[in-house]
Amino acid sequence: MNYAIEKITTLIGARRIGTADAQIRWLLTDSRSLCFPEETLFFALKTARNDGHRYIDDLYRRGVRNFVVDSQFVADKTVNDKYPDANFLKVTSPLAALQRLAERHRDEFNCPIVGITGSNGKTMVKEWLYQLLSPEMTVTRSPKSYNSQIGVPLSVWLLNEQTQVGLLEAGISQPDEMEALSAIIQPTIGVLTSLGAAHQENFRSLDEKCSEKLRLFHGAKVVAYNSDDVVFSLFIISLV
Repeated sequence: MNYAIEKITTLIGARRIGTADAQIRWLLTDSRSLCFPEETLFFALKTARNDGHRYIDDLYRRGVRNFVVDSQFVADKTVNDKYPDANFLKVTSPLAALQRLAERHRDEFNCPIVGITGSNGKTMVKEWLYQLLSPEMTVTRSPKSYNSQIGVPLSVWLLNEQTQVGLLEAGISQPDEMEALSAIIQPTIGVLTSLGAAHQENFRSLDEKCSEKLRLFHGAKVVAYNSDDVVFSLFIISLV
């Protein structure tokens, strides 16, 4: 699906600098993955190790003309002079803007969406389901293990007019991360694979981690899980 840059500006609540027309089909957070610059919207994400704003010059030289940037990114006149035919969408948080755009895109679809989470086995279960469903249905699934705060919105963006079912992973490493992923995926069917030691150092107990993972399924109609697991069973009952 294509979105006009004007619509994206409204959806993410940005302040737009630039007036160039553009139709966006691809979202980019890693400059090394650029394929179709004219239809790409680059999100300049800041992490503990890097800052996407560093790559704007290079991406502009390579043909990208649409950028989501931090609201503190240079003065408006400097932007207009240095990048005369580009659009800069200024937001408080490029990551939050990426997640919000994916959430609004998800709202466009009424097909079954399977949300898969757990300590281990998410990608394997997703690929099993894909092999079972794809011969008869058009399935959109998370690429590789795209299940993080960045990977989930990029996965949801792949939903399109041909999608009949979505298979989307959600992974967390600390408390309070699942709320954003749940709002983006909005699963109608949930799959809980396992509960193990991964990232346990960031949670006070196994119960806390289980409760956090299950936040993904608050709007789901069906949840598949291992009923032999006592922790799973107790928390699943609390959702009913």
